[in-house]
Amino acid sequence: MDVREVTRFKPDMMLKPAMVQEEVEDDDSFESQAAKRKLARKRAQEMARAADLERAYEEERRAKYPRLGEEGGDKLSAEYQEQIDKMMDKVEETLDDTGVKKIILAFEKKALKNQETRIKFPENPEKFMESEMELHDALQEMKNLATVPDYYPIIVDLNCVPSMLGLLTHENTDIAVGVLDLIQELTDVDTMNESEEGAESLITALVDNQVFALMIAAFDRLDESVKEEADGVHNAMSIVENIVELRPQVAKDAAEAGFMTWLIKRLKEKVPFDGNKLYASEILSILLQNEPANRQMYGELGAIDSLLQQLAYYKRHDPNQQEEFELMENLFNCLCSLLAEKDNRDRFLQGEGLQLMNLMLREKKKSRSGALRVLDHALSGSEGAQNCSKFVDILGLRTLFPLFMKTPKKSKRAGVTIDEHEEHVVSIIASLFKNCTVGNGATKQRDRLLAKFTENDHEKVDRIMELHEKYSAKADNADSKIRREMKVLGEEFSDEEIYIKRLQEGLFVLQFVDYIILEICSSGASSVKQRVLQILNLRGGSLKTVRDVVREYAGNLGDREDENTSQEALVEQEYLQSLIDKF
Repeated sequence: MDVREVTRFKPDMMLKPAMVQEEVEDDDSFESQAAKRKLARKRAQEMARAADLERAYEEERRAKYPRLGEEGGDKLSAEYQEQIDKMMDKVEETLDDTGVKKIILAFEKKALKNQETRIKFPENPEKFMESEMELHDALQEMKNLATVPDYYPIIVDLNCVPSMLGLLTHENTDIAVGVLDLIQELTDVDTMNESEEGAESLITALVDNQVFALMIAAFDRLDESVKEEADGVHNAMSIVENIVELRPQVAKDAAEAGFMTWLIKRLKEKVPFDGNKLYASEILSILLQNEPANRQMYGELGAIDSLLQQLAYYKRHDPNQQEEFELMENLFNCLCSLLAEKDNRDRFLQGEGLQLMNLMLREKKKSRSGALRVLDHALSGSEGAQNCSKFVDILGLRTLFPLFMKTPKKSKRAGVTIDEHEEHVVSIIASLFKNCTVGNGATKQRDRLLAKFTENDHEKVDRIMELHEKYSAKADNADSKIRREMKVLGEEFSDEEIYIKRLQEGLFVLQFVDYIILEICSSGASSVKQRVLQILNLRGGSLKTVRDVVREYAGNLGDREDENTSQEALVEQEYLQSLIDKF
């Protein structure tokens, strides 16, 4: 079993950017809403193109043919229909390599002609206006290449990519916007997936020719108050998303080319909420999620304080619309990603991020679920030790334990399920026990944490045992489900597959719950352990079930003989074994 993958497992701790699908589940989750919105954008673009084509047909008909019923109308109606049929056949005709080359060469000629006329008549727009209109038409014609991704290598071989990207610096922003629209269609993920070879060749050519840096340079000339230019910025971000989705390793290249800096600046702008601000938050989340270098760069740019300031607005204000709620969730996702780096945790602590998250928990706004998720990331692991101590010092336990005792109503959880809420809360408490230790100089904080389980006639012990029963049942059901699946499929799952399935079905939370039970029994007041034993006896449970869960958890942290097992994992494994022996 690859223990590195298993020990890093944390189901659904961070909302991931939604993938575009032809069918999206009808639910209220953030992932589903984002997927629906992306699919809607794609369909809207297709409808817009169809509408433009229909308008062109109608204008040509009115210019060439009289209305039906007027003089000559009946005689020409058949001719008109024939012309329409021919036009539709032409549009639907599948391009071959010859047709692709003709389109590319026509584009190159018109681009060159426009460049020559602009150089020849720089002060006389009337002289180059016609060539500019022809170039714009050629860009529209180039969109037909998006229907034949198998021929993308021809685009690369004919050196068309540098010509397209060169037009991003064109004096006429309409041309630059047209190029962004073209590249967005060529890099559409659904289109690219139709041809692996075509996608690889085009992406390589775009990246090698500095597509990211050229788009950033184009942004300086685009005015987002103009709809067409705002659409151009939106298409540029879509290009980044498409390329990174198909080749994740270029996320670092995009950030280094200036996209990280531009996204930070764009999100800081105090302008009315708009679609591009939402999309900017999505792209930032994508660039940060799986690239450590980008997370480190973001922290070094001093932008964590800026991110906290943007989130601070939602401390006392709920988003006004669903799209703004998605923006808020994206910002929380960005913060969760950033906290994977130790240096960023220090910056988060210094920027009073813990205090902000604690206030959000108290205010009971829609930001509460996001704040809970951020705290889970900030306090986890040995790198969260300082944050754990500080969280107790700022009276965070007073805010956290009411959420532990009672899960908020659905309207107050902002789309988070009961299980997700309980997972975050239990994970935070487990992190506090792991990091508030004598060795970390947090004896007082640990004592305050243990004291919580003796308050109000041990009500928190009753609650942790209630969660033990709930998630034990879930784990048992998962075992039965796995056995049925193997029987139906007629095949055996590997130990790793079985373990991960069980984690997903409730074992993950149960491990934290039972770990907390061991901690409070071994380090807390004697009355705590008596209460635990009493409840186990009443419900037909046993100490063995608790020990077995934690023993399995410890066993999957690593192996001393495995050189890939971290020292931190081995120390935790040894500590867990000592707790089991005491219980």
